[in-house]
Amino acid sequence: MNEIVTYVEMTDVEQLVPAKAVPGLVLVPLERDSPLIPDVLARIGAPYGWKSSARNDQEWAKWFADNPGRIFRLLSYEGEAAGIVTYDPHPGDEVEIVSFGLLPEFVGRGLGGYALTLGVREAWELNSGVRRVWLHTSSLDHPNALPNYHRRGFRTFRTEERTR
Repeated sequence: MNEIVTYVEMTDVEQLVPAKAVPGLVLVPLERDSPLIPDVLARIGAPYGWKSSARNDQEWAKWFADNPGRIFRLLSYEGEAAGIVTYDPHPGDEVEIVSFGLLPEFVGRGLGGYALTLGVREAWELNSGVRRVWLHTSSLDHPNALPNYHRRGFRTFRTEERTR
C-alpha cells in the first residue's frame, strides 16, 4: 500500500495557534508501566494500520526497552481515556511527537484541535531549551490529521512516498 508521509514542525512556541478550549479535556501524565499505553495506542492505531495495533506483549516490551526516554500523556475527557500523546525528547533542543491520536469513539466530537493544542504546549514545556517540535503523519491516517496540524501552526518541511 502506498502512502505519503508528511513531516511538520514548529520552530517557536509563538507559532502555536491554539484551538478553542474544550471543557473537560485535559492532559494527564502516564507512568511507563501503565497498561493504558499499549491499549490506547493499539485502539487508536487499528483503523489506520499503525504497528501498535498488532504488537504482542513481547513486541511491546521491546518497544519500551528500545525507547527509554519516551514520555507519555493521556488525553482524558471528563475523566475517561480519550487519546494519547507520546514524546521523544531528542538530544539538544527538539521534541518529536511520536504518537498523537484520539480513540475511535472520540473522533468527530470536536476534540482534536484542542487535544493537539494541549499536546503541543506540553512538548514545548518538556525541556526549558526546546527550539523545535516536530512530527510526521501519513496519508493513511485520519484525513483531518494534516489539516489539524497546519491549523495549529505546524509547517510542512518534508514529504516522502513510501510503501507500507
